[in-house]
Amino acid sequence: MKHTARYYSRLAGRLQWLQTRLEEAAKRPDRGDISITTVIIWVASITGALLIAGTIALVISKYNGKLAGI
Repeated sequence: MKHTARYYSRLAGRLQWLQTRLEEAAKRPDRGDISITTVIIWVASITGALLIAGTIALVISKYNGKLAGI
């Protein structure tokens, strides 16, 4: 019984915390939104970086034997 009371006490505390957070979010509905432009810029940046890294790796692997004698 002692553990059950502690469990429900913690559960009530978590629910109270969640209710407080939801009330704050309702007051400021725009909080935490990311614009689609930001997402597009990030995706393009990461894609570009991967393409550059892949190209460098391809060139190095292609000319690896020729570069070994330098």
